[in-house]
Amino acid sequence: MKFKTLIGELPKIGIRPVIDGRLDGVRESLEDTTMDMAKNAAKFLSENLRHADGSFVECVISDTCIGGVAEAAASADKFTREGVGVSLTVTPCWCYGSETIDMDPLIPKAIWGFNGTERPGAVYLAAALAGHNQKGLPAFGIYGRDVQDIGDTSIPEDVQEKLLSFAKAGLAVATMKGKSYLSMGSVSMGIAGSIIDAGFFESYLGMRCENIDMSEFIRRIEQEIYDKEEYEKALAWAKANCKEGKNYNPLEKVKSRKVLDADWEFVVKMALIGRDLMIGNPKLKELGYAEEALGRNAISGGFQGQRQWTDHFPNGDFMEAILTSSFDWNGIRQPFMFATENDSLNGISMLFGHLLTGAAQIFSDVRTYWSPESVKRVTGHTLTGDAINGFIHLINSGASALDGTGEQTINGKPAMKPWWDITESEVEKCLENTTWGPGMLEYFRGGGYSSTFKTKGGMPVTMCRINIVRGIGPVLQIAEGKTIDLPEDVHNTLNERTNPTWPTTWFVPNLTGSGPFKDVYSVMANWGANHGAFTYGHIGADLITLASMLRIPVNMHNVSEDKIFRPSAWASFGMDKESSDYRACATYKALYR
Repeated sequence: MKFKTLIGELPKIGIRPVIDGRLDGVRESLEDTTMDMAKNAAKFLSENLRHADGSFVECVISDTCIGGVAEAAASADKFTREGVGVSLTVTPCWCYGSETIDMDPLIPKAIWGFNGTERPGAVYLAAALAGHNQKGLPAFGIYGRDVQDIGDTSIPEDVQEKLLSFAKAGLAVATMKGKSYLSMGSVSMGIAGSIIDAGFFESYLGMRCENIDMSEFIRRIEQEIYDKEEYEKALAWAKANCKEGKNYNPLEKVKSRKVLDADWEFVVKMALIGRDLMIGNPKLKELGYAEEALGRNAISGGFQGQRQWTDHFPNGDFMEAILTSSFDWNGIRQPFMFATENDSLNGISMLFGHLLTGAAQIFSDVRTYWSPESVKRVTGHTLTGDAINGFIHLINSGASALDGTGEQTINGKPAMKPWWDITESEVEKCLENTTWGPGMLEYFRGGGYSSTFKTKGGMPVTMCRINIVRGIGPVLQIAEGKTIDLPEDVHNTLNERTNPTWPTTWFVPNLTGSGPFKDVYSVMANWGANHGAFTYGHIGADLITLASMLRIPVNMHNVSEDKIFRPSAWASFGMDKESSDYRACATYKALYR
């Protein structure tokens, strides 16, 4: 079954070839070179970028080179018609700075100035960036380290990296704009992230907040407002592929087989309904529910669950885990960004990672720091290798996508792949290595099922989290690191000390020897909330670029300084990159203010 996930066309990248406007010799000599530079950039980006839904990115090139205001206006008009959401200006030569720049304040923008000696592309780059900065329109500057000949059409590796970093982040910004966060319920157990801050969504992300009561699930279940044929398919798939795990409840509280089976039926319906609430389902219109068929155009959402729901009804763990995975009963498909406990700030952190990578994201409690001494005391085991300085236990009942098992592979190593690269055999392995234990009734009085798996070690991952701080606004924290394996007996001993029915990831952040990354304990101590989201790969630099576009300062990261890429204006706010980031974000304020 195919769904159009979100309403609205995917944003395109607009390429603006800018040229010296002087005719009678100068411009004519540069026309082909300048337009070819734009075509090469468009070819490179379109061949190397995909949207999170798997579609290849489209580039739109201005109809003519831009030598002055009139051609800049014509280009802007075309970009509006074509749905351009990201703007890249390219030039191999001097041009008229403020007459040719992109003046749209809401579109992320960059300028690539060719590093050559025949014509001063670097001079235009500097002049144009100065114009941007003076007008309060931050732009990214891209300039190759090595000099090229004017006829060289290759794109140097360092330029490629900056083009991709800028474009990925810019497309994420443009994709979020106009979409919704769907809050299913309200605040879960006083968790601050589930206090929906509409001002944050509207001003910083360009999104809207939609809200429903959890009773809508009961209405749709009782009135059978779901696709019954798909429900039967989904239930059969769950019975065939979702193995029940150990029941940790006391014998006197263990539910009967009849009640357990009824719980399976209930949670499968919840998964169908949760998806339909987010993106709609044309099948519902055929059933006479045209309003329900529309959905909420939600690019992200969250389910409150605890405690008002879970004290009485089966929990949302199956719904959350399956929706956030890259597959279900309909096969391999784009994962949903769906937050446990309606933690919208972690849901948006997941969304950032997904839009940058196309892969599923893992929602976790940042639960426990295990020091080498504590592990030795509890298990008798001496930590070595990557775990020598201790590790953090990431675990949560809900939105831990099954991709997080690490049963997918890249070059033979454990991975979480972009959803379009996943194979059917990898889906089977993810399912085989996941069990579904009946919910522990001390947490979930209404029952349900929680996914259980152990993440394979050796995966490079990046954990991030948005927090909102009064007086500052949103801030982003980032921790690159890796997953690790523990000896089976050590894993079992440590895992059994908390809720063993939930997915476990043993995480070691990369240490820098200073600040919050002085040691593993400091990372845990400086984490700003009880939740975090992690993605496959070290994407901290891309997250920093994205945050700067949204004017969200980064309060904690372990990304090497040479990888950090922010708008050129940030350099005017001081020599310390992190302090200047705060000052720049405070000056420019939220993107959609």
